[in-house]
Amino acid sequence: MSRFANQPTSPALDVEAPLDDASGLLRERYGTAASFAPERWNAILSTLAAHRSVRAYLPTALPPDTLDLMIAAAQSASTSSNLQTWSVIAVEDPDRKARLSEMAGSQKHIRDCPLFLVWLADLARIDRVAGEHDVAVAGLDYLEMLIVGIVDAALAAQNAVIAAESLGLGTVYIGGIRNKPEEVAAELGLPSRVMPVFGLCVGYPDPADPASVKPRLPRTAVLHRERYSWDDQRPAIEAYDATLRDFFKGQGMETAPWTDTVIKRVRTPQALTGRDRIKEALGNLGFVLK
Repeated sequence: MSRFANQPTSPALDVEAPLDDASGLLRERYGTAASFAPERWNAILSTLAAHRSVRAYLPTALPPDTLDLMIAAAQSASTSSNLQTWSVIAVEDPDRKARLSEMAGSQKHIRDCPLFLVWLADLARIDRVAGEHDVAVAGLDYLEMLIVGIVDAALAAQNAVIAAESLGLGTVYIGGIRNKPEEVAAELGLPSRVMPVFGLCVGYPDPADPASVKPRLPRTAVLHRERYSWDDQRPAIEAYDATLRDFFKGQGMETAPWTDTVIKRVRTPQALTGRDRIKEALGNLGFVLK
């Protein structure tokens, strides 16, 4: 008999939510009526579908257990081979948040949020453990291990985001933390073989400046059956250009097709806002990357 035979499986969430909630939330997520009608729905699905990037925060302090709950959720995420190659630094000091804000492109919400988290791909812990056992670990020199650390950090952070939003908080990821990775590393005292992957603002959303759910690509643009297909994506992308234009117009923002936006974002190295030198920066942070 398997040693797991008598262990319970993960229970299904027993907190139901009306299917009417599903249609409304999915309409917001896709900017139009969803192309499918779910037969089941629950509170977790509602939290996931309602995600939005919050960039305006109240100065209200977070309850004392907030960070602990978020980290417990993060540590419940999957991790490759149980290596747990991620860490996170919680920043609440206003001066440090202000400095990190400048490094990340002068983003005001980093200064305003009560809690700013910097998520790390962390190979230093394994390096230190191996060193204390007098074992050389040549495997850490390979690109694969950095990928493992980045994936681990992303999975952990997304679990933390879901936990925060389930508690009524708002969040927004900050990719700009990679604009100046060496400066961020110095600010946070990062050892060799630790990379700042992204930041995360956490706080109570300011109701005076509400965030909206930004529509995503239609499912047919990202969901492939058996084999990848470009032809199946074309009509979905054309439809999404129109959907996103309508969304931005409704927000009183400058309208532009999604295709124009993504092309502009990657058209030149300069458009990467400093991240075009990330390989050089990783070398400076102690990654060999064979």
